Amino acid sequence: MLCISQNHSMASSPPSMFTFSCFLLLLSFFAFADAAGGLIGVNYGRVANNLPTPEKVVELLKSQGINRIKIYDTDSIVLTSLADSGITVVVALPNELLSSTAGDQSFADNWVQANISKYYPKTQIEAIAVGNEVFVDPKNTTSFLVPAMKNVYNSLVKYNLSSIKISSPVALSALSSSYPSSAGAFKTELVGPVIKPMLDFLRQTGSYLMVNAYPFFAYAANADKISLDYALSNENPGVVDSGNGLKYSSLLEAQLDAVYAAMSALQYNDVKMVVTETGWPSQGDQDETGAGEANAASYNGNLVKRVLTGNGTPLRPKDPLNVYLFALFNENQKPGPTSEKNYGLFYPNEEKVYDVPFTVEDLGKGGQSTVPVNKSKTQVPPTGDVSPSAVGQTWCVANGKAGEEKLQAALDYACGEGGADCRPIQDGATCFNPNTLEAHASYAFNSYYQKNARGAGTCYFGGAAYVVTQPPRYGKCEFPTGY
Repeated sequence: MLCISQNHSMASSPPSMFTFSCFLLLLSFFAFADAAGGLIGVNYGRVANNLPTPEKVVELLKSQGINRIKIYDTDSIVLTSLADSGITVVVALPNELLSSTAGDQSFADNWVQANISKYYPKTQIEAIAVGNEVFVDPKNTTSFLVPAMKNVYNSLVKYNLSSIKISSPVALSALSSSYPSSAGAFKTELVGPVIKPMLDFLRQTGSYLMVNAYPFFAYAANADKISLDYALSNENPGVVDSGNGLKYSSLLEAQLDAVYAAMSALQYNDVKMVVTETGWPSQGDQDETGAGEANAASYNGNLVKRVLTGNGTPLRPKDPLNVYLFALFNENQKPGPTSEKNYGLFYPNEEKVYDVPFTVEDLGKGGQSTVPVNKSKTQVPPTGDVSPSAVGQTWCVANGKAGEEKLQAALDYACGEGGADCRPIQDGATCFNPNTLEAHASYAFNSYYQKNARGAGTCYFGGAAYVVTQPPRYGKCEFPTGY
């Protein structure tokens, strides 16, 4: 199906003439992205005294198109509320039960009966996280981890529940080296006692490694060395790995590939990965450089788009990213710095902290990944020069590598149904020159992007566009920053 106009200057056809075939072609881009992409879920933490009831939370999840969550326990009210909802859930056996579970098969049997069998299958329990970041547990429960995982698995088999996966979330602190990504390695003291036995177990049971990864921490601690755009996955020059020659434009993907490299070094290339926690705080203390609503919106919006439309990391391009964002709500009783209380996508009153598209359909409709316009509390890095992206000052330009067919179809859409102001690129108008498809498409895409409040989902066009943090220049034409 072709959608190419011979005169890409559009002088011979008015912007409103957007053909139905072009529309179908654009829809096909998004349909393909859905088929090729990964899965998005959200962590539903409850360390707060002001959250809506679980029943209301289920309604909220459905209204937002969120059909995968992860919780940190097996709360009866939560699991009962999820029954017949179509929402899958990852539950958890907490660290304090690892010792009992590891040392007594009957304890594991009783736990599975009381916390899994009782709710499954009406509640779609997808996996059990046995412990959480056990290697940094101050109570030193590492030695109990793999025996506990095995006993829980034995219980699942006993009660015909072996389709439920078993794993355990690992923090990046389990690595002794993570830069460059190709040098990724697990800490020597963990490899023999727990890493290799755990990866053996995951391989034998067909499960996956759960990983918690936070580019925010790396950026906040090294803001003088790490580009904010690189940390947020905004458009940036990228970083080339000196070990394998791969180019990274996202700190998260570099972190994940460091874990893959560490597994590969131990000959576990076949074990998959799920990102069970990642996010960016919308508020932080003065020394928490980069915390703020605009940056949180950029990070999560870019990540969702990447997951839904992409195919893995540079090292594992054929393995789609499956990610659980942290977190559903701001949690006012979490200990630690201000950031810990402000990772939520929603306030406890169910109002969005910022807008993020959760589905391919949202992206196709121009889904927002921005701070709502009525917000005035956006924070930016408190020291040093402020990056344009830190305050949402971004533009949308054409991807010249997308090809003429895709660029023309997206240009027609932006100037037609998209409602972009394409008058300045008409023949004789101020931005007609340079008279090239890429220049005209960039102007149209940016007009659409700015009219839609610079949402990351509104600068995609099936891969024909991307966001930049410097004002684009085509001849003497100036690109607007907002309407």
